[in-house]
Amino acid sequence: MQGSVVYNLVFAAAVCVVCAVFVSSSAVALRERQEYNAAIDKQRNVLAVSGMVGDDEELAPEEVETRFAGIEQIVIDLETGEEVSEIEPSTFDQRRASRDPATSTAAPPNAAQVIRLPDQALVYKVRDAQGRPSLHVLPVEGLGLWGTLYGFIALDGALETVQALTFYEHIETPGLGGEVDNPRWKALWRGRRPFDDDFKPNLTVIKGRAGPPSEDPHRVDGLSGATMTSRGVTNLLQFWLGDDGFGPYLNRLRQERTDG
Repeated sequence: MQGSVVYNLVFAAAVCVVCAVFVSSSAVALRERQEYNAAIDKQRNVLAVSGMVGDDEELAPEEVETRFAGIEQIVIDLETGEEVSEIEPSTFDQRRASRDPATSTAAPPNAAQVIRLPDQALVYKVRDAQGRPSLHVLPVEGLGLWGTLYGFIALDGALETVQALTFYEHIETPGLGGEVDNPRWKALWRGRRPFDDDFKPNLTVIKGRAGPPSEDPHRVDGLSGATMTSRGVTNLLQFWLGDDGFGPYLNRLRQERTDG
């Protein structure tokens, strides 16, 4: 009887060890593929907000990479707005940088509930046939109802109008806050004006319906039944387009246009 108990224990331990080795090996083997898929998904969202791929267009990873090659990636110093040439944009992980105390700082109190700011940030630029910037794509994030929304906003070359807004990761309620993914709602952003006459962020998701961009340039329809998510979108846009976010970088772009 005692030998049987020992045998069972040894057998169970051996099975556990084999399973643990198998699971660990699988995780290591799949990590590179998972990271690649995450990078492709982010590239596809940058293409979408840039108008270079349709919402319903299915692209193979190779085609995503081919189209994304036409987009310029730039790492900037978030405090000064200057380009950081010594950091390779293709390997820079902004989210990881914002979690590391060595590469981030505590954010000032803000309605978007951004906790830490990375020292550097990754932005994207699209140029026209003459080589002039025609689109600036900025990553944005902030608290919704249930968690953080991660997305991109695209501004025209003159920084005067929104061209698109998209969120690629969130846990908002389907049919309510999850309507940030609805193409009809996303289409409402095109042509809105992100700043007032003093270049202060001035985009608001209101409760109810806003007018067309020509008549109501700074406001966008609220998400029905999702007040907290709507407020979260307002907060995160005003934060990242302001002085504590991409303000220094946007001011440098305006100065470049003036000097040019």
